[in-house]
Amino acid sequence: MREHDVISWDGTKIRTWRADGDGTPVLLCPGVGVGPESWPSVNERGGLISWYMRGTMGSDRPVDERNISLDDHVSDAIAVLDDAGIERCVVMGWSMGVTIAAELALRHPERVAGLLLVAGAPGDSFDAMLPLLPRNVRRLVGLTGTKLLQQAGPVLDEVLHRMPVTDLTTFLLRHSGVIKPTSDPEAVTSAVSRFLQHDWRWYFTLALALGETPRQDLSRIVCPITLLAGRDDLLATTESMSGAVGALPQARLRVLPCSHYLPLEAPETVSAELDLLLDRVRSVEFATSEAFTSGSRSRT
Repeated sequence: MREHDVISWDGTKIRTWRADGDGTPVLLCPGVGVGPESWPSVNERGGLISWYMRGTMGSDRPVDERNISLDDHVSDAIAVLDDAGIERCVVMGWSMGVTIAAELALRHPERVAGLLLVAGAPGDSFDAMLPLLPRNVRRLVGLTGTKLLQQAGPVLDEVLHRMPVTDLTTFLLRHSGVIKPTSDPEAVTSAVSRFLQHDWRWYFTLALALGETPRQDLSRIVCPITLLAGRDDLLATTESMSGAVGALPQARLRVLPCSHYLPLEAPETVSAELDLLLDRVRSVEFATSEAFTSGSRSRT
């Protein structure tokens, strides 16, 4: 994996990462504060490119700390694509990265050939949380809880930055219901070790700014879409994912026996679904090219 820095629209340094090797370009819109460790099978394929969100894992915090809206994340995605010389590709998103991926397709359809949306609702993330609660209180509980965690950031730093990540820690985490035991212990250890080192006040500031994005209307998206939902996901219900794309002719929904950390729990399935989506995209683009060629011939 290679990393280097690009400069986004407001002068903020954004650190990008790219899997080594030659492969079909795929852009990954990350969840808040996660890196390649959370995608143990997909990041082994050449061509995958992504970045770290503003103020996390090597990317600078913007001088104007208000520049962490959806607009800014989409601009960062475009900066990453432009720097890599990628005009058009399949785009993936996980968790709140689904909101970024969907918005990228809505604003720049010429850059997005297909979408793979994993364990995340397209906008209105707090309404999609906590399926066991009545729907009219989900957003209130999710939003309030996140604000409380933001205020507790310095305390979380003191505790989590010193927490050792051992085999026992990983075992307990994988059997706690947060991450399912189907996940690979080494992959979980790698992902958690980095994740715990966040500035937690800033982490929840990012989550609040992006999570309050209104639910997105995806009816204008015409490219192939695949949605992977976790049946036991407490942060993005299947309903919140499927409702936005139910009427789209190019949409495919698959529900897996996973939690929110689906990429860690079912990495082979994610990789297989990405391959299937790439095949669908190639078929659609071939058919479109053939139709255009036939139309041109008939007019001449």
